[in-house]
Amino acid sequence: MSAETVFSNALIVLEDQIVSGSVQIRDGRIADISEGASHVGEDFGGDYLIAGLVELHTDHLESHYSPRPGVRWNKTSAIQAHDAQVVTSGITTVFDCLRMGSDEDGGFEHGEMREMADAIQAAEKEDRLRASHLIHLRCEVASNNVLDHFADFENDPHVRLVSLMDHSPGQRQFQTMEQYTLYYKTKRGLSDEAFARFVDSRLALSAKYSGPHRDTLARICAERGITVASHDDATLAHVEEAKGHGVKLAEFPTSFDAAEASHKAGMSVLMGAPNVVRGKSHSGNIAARDLAARGVLDVLSSDYVPLSLLHAPFVLADDFEDISLPQALAMVTSTPARTVSLDDRGRIAAGLRADLVRVRRQEGVPVVRSVWREGNRVA
Repeated sequence: MSAETVFSNALIVLEDQIVSGSVQIRDGRIADISEGASHVGEDFGGDYLIAGLVELHTDHLESHYSPRPGVRWNKTSAIQAHDAQVVTSGITTVFDCLRMGSDEDGGFEHGEMREMADAIQAAEKEDRLRASHLIHLRCEVASNNVLDHFADFENDPHVRLVSLMDHSPGQRQFQTMEQYTLYYKTKRGLSDEAFARFVDSRLALSAKYSGPHRDTLARICAERGITVASHDDATLAHVEEAKGHGVKLAEFPTSFDAAEASHKAGMSVLMGAPNVVRGKSHSGNIAARDLAARGVLDVLSSDYVPLSLLHAPFVLADDFEDISLPQALAMVTSTPARTVSLDDRGRIAAGLRADLVRVRRQEGVPVVRSVWREGNRVA
């Protein structure tokens, strides 16, 4: 692409309105926005022009790297496949989730995620990637080795988000043993005796490590200026704990009370875009649409289906009279960007990065026609 270009006759989705007009790009930045028809530049023919999507929480890279239990794919190949799918879903900035902490149930070996981060950064230097990649460390605080894994990232400036999570039974995501039994015993074919041992072990680890590890990780993140996220908060006590740790992002709260309290405390409440598209949570917790209806949904994440991040805002705008398309798209553009202090993207405004997506939607699922990152076409 030349240093200057124009996109004309587009439905430009701004933060608070949609205008028909043109956007001028110069040297990778948005130079000007003007309303009205034009014969200059690339004619969008009435397609939407939206800001590039900002993805804060996706497990998608992990599914490419470990596509089957015990299988490890070539890291560079896995990264490229992941990158290609997120970009063609309209995602121009992606936080790759890397798991910190392992136990008898699995996870990754110490150093394995550091190798993955190195591979991501090498792929960027070799110009293999089309999206902008940053790192989200998913820290399982009840794991005895989570701090050892985390130490591998002590001096990595790509780490911009850290989530504190505890998947022990009887709390947070698994508030009832019925949910936990389905997820860990039934699906994995454990005997009653093996499952009982598994539960006892998880409870003991949580009691010993969860609190101290949360405190330590939150302190380190505050010192380094890394955004902290809570995960699966279920009670008001969980929210108070999150406030004490300086949490800015409340990921997947499992009760309305926790979501509302987090939102009122100034945290961005994140839910899964697949939850919106499907109309319910895959784990049986609260539905994202219910939070949207009550005005306490701030950010969406594709989680495990990349295209859902673009699809879900259109679903919300269709189904809720009080949610406009600009408001819905802000959940996947400007709000996640602001939450993690990426103030140079997430909006179509003069001076910001020209991370842009051309979208067509006549009915049903939206189609990504083209994607630009910093003014360069990448899809």
